[in-house]
Amino acid sequence: MTDKEEDTFCKKMRKATREIHAISDTLVNAKLAFGFLNDSVWADGLLVFYEIFRYLEGAMIRLKNTKIGLLRLAELQRTEAFEQDLEYYLGKGWMKNYSPRDSVIKYLMRLREIEDTEPTLLMAYIYHLYMGLLSGGIILRKKRQLMQKISPFKEATSCGNNITDFGNHSIYELKRDLRETMNKIAETLDEDTKNKLIEESKIVYALNNEIIRSVRGAGTVIFKKVFYFVSVLILIILLVCFK
Repeated sequence: MTDKEEDTFCKKMRKATREIHAISDTLVNAKLAFGFLNDSVWADGLLVFYEIFRYLEGAMIRLKNTKIGLLRLAELQRTEAFEQDLEYYLGKGWMKNYSPRDSVIKYLMRLREIEDTEPTLLMAYIYHLYMGLLSGGIILRKKRQLMQKISPFKEATSCGNNITDFGNHSIYELKRDLRETMNKIAETLDEDTKNKLIEESKIVYALNNEIIRSVRGAGTVIFKKVFYFVSVLILIILLVCFK
């Protein structure tokens, strides 16, 4: 690996956010590890990120004549996919009674503030959110599909997975294109702006963590799973003891 590859801007962002990124991974696993088969938990996980992606995609259109417009890769746009999946899980009229929760409102306020004052910093959100979807999002979908296949209580289905369906596009190539675009943009930025983007990246993960914590139903699912396995274990012990 060359020194140039070592010093890419995306690598610097990844190193700077390594610690808080690890916290995000732990939160996702804690919230969703037992929720793969529960559609309500899965749908709530989609719901908390829906407004964030929708805002960012709107911002990329509004700022299409700036450097931010370069990050608007058509094949990555997810607003419609979110809405299709949420309609599948929550029903056609889900938007009628929907209002963003406090953690999402706080996130959106930060995005609006940045767009009004220093829109370049939105690139930190765009890069990390889409890269996260292409990495962790794909992994979660595969785990969910695997659990559906082996579960005796849940029929496997491909429905409700539009958010992580990129058609014939290679995930590897999409990540590469996003990374290369971000690195090329960074080459045109001054050091102060790049440092601000790195610092804003930490805020991205902090805000992500807040909305992940708000995912509803995960605790109930965990309790039910633990209760089920404990009950089965006790039954097995009783059968062995009184055989």
